[in-house]
Amino acid sequence: MRIVEIREDVAPISSTIRNAYIDFSKMTVSVVAVITDAIRDGRPVVGYGFNSNGRYAPQGLLRERILPRLKDAPPDALLTDDQSNIDPHRCWALMMTGEKPGGHGERSVAVGTVDMALWDAAAKIAGVPLWKVLADRYRNGDADDKVWVYAAGGYYQPGKDLGALQDEMRSYLAMGYADVKMKIGGDSLAEDLRRIEAVLAVVGSGEHLAVDANGRFDLETALAYGDALAPYGLRWYEEAGDPLDYEIQAELGRRYPLPLATGENLFSMQDARNLLRYGGMRPDRDVLQFDCALSYGLVEYLRTLDAMADLGWSPRRVVPHGGHQMSLNMAAGLGLGGNESYPGIFQPFGGFADDLPVENGYVGLPQTPGIGFERKPVLMEVFSRLSA
Repeated sequence: MRIVEIREDVAPISSTIRNAYIDFSKMTVSVVAVITDAIRDGRPVVGYGFNSNGRYAPQGLLRERILPRLKDAPPDALLTDDQSNIDPHRCWALMMTGEKPGGHGERSVAVGTVDMALWDAAAKIAGVPLWKVLADRYRNGDADDKVWVYAAGGYYQPGKDLGALQDEMRSYLAMGYADVKMKIGGDSLAEDLRRIEAVLAVVGSGEHLAVDANGRFDLETALAYGDALAPYGLRWYEEAGDPLDYEIQAELGRRYPLPLATGENLFSMQDARNLLRYGGMRPDRDVLQFDCALSYGLVEYLRTLDAMADLGWSPRRVVPHGGHQMSLNMAAGLGLGGNESYPGIFQPFGGFADDLPVENGYVGLPQTPGIGFERKPVLMEVFSRLSA
């Protein structure tokens, strides 16, 4: 088989919401289709990928550096030894040809977007869901049959008062979620505490609520928020300071007794390893949120999990950012601790298969070969423009 063509485009996911740092009025994502000559069910196999929200479409990097390296490579250099399937690891090495160490920024987003499409295609060619491919290769066939998920929302938005915030959280509970997350840091501490108490009145207790500051705070503010949040017993306090300011994270961990979470804005194994070495993270309670679609894809994620294991961390402490089906497959196949979900925003990229409802805070897994995008028709409308 061969990769015949790789196509890319940009899709908007703009909205009026904002977190503590940015608004999403101009947010975009890149979408990629890897078209092969392998035939399944009478059609050529096509793998699809996209980057997670929060980072803009890396179209220039894809067009100028990443995709040309795959297109210019000998066809068999992208394949397994028997040339029966795509080899994402070999493709990854080719995409990174000529790239110096470091500089992980948006380059990692471009590679992660293509990596997703390659794994989708490889699993489809194998005729099995991606979660099964991963479980068979890396976990002796042991896959979780369902994955814990939480509903991420609670953004700041014009005209959104406490009642509207509560209605949003009630809608997530009605969808089957047991746990939710909301934004903090975009208003005063006093106002954020009022917002937190309003949500707690809906979800019942702190163990069902996580809060996310999106890296907004300096050390003094992070500690002040931590002192104020501790009595609520929240599920976690997320990304208080800049993602690369390990001193803030370490100081906060020494003072804040409950779980902390971070990692969605670390884009390499090396950065993740430095967080665990120097950020004061506690493997018995804290949560790591690395997102494969932003951090060089699944190939790099496997290296990150190995680095975690070397430092005494269980994969169950990983709950990926992004709220997409790629991370869901990884959570089930690699034994991660759960997955974020965006049931009401960043559509059509957020959320899971339309016919797999969330029940008691867990979602099941599609049996469709690949990542399962075909079970989300609105998303497939976007992808179909690339593969038509």
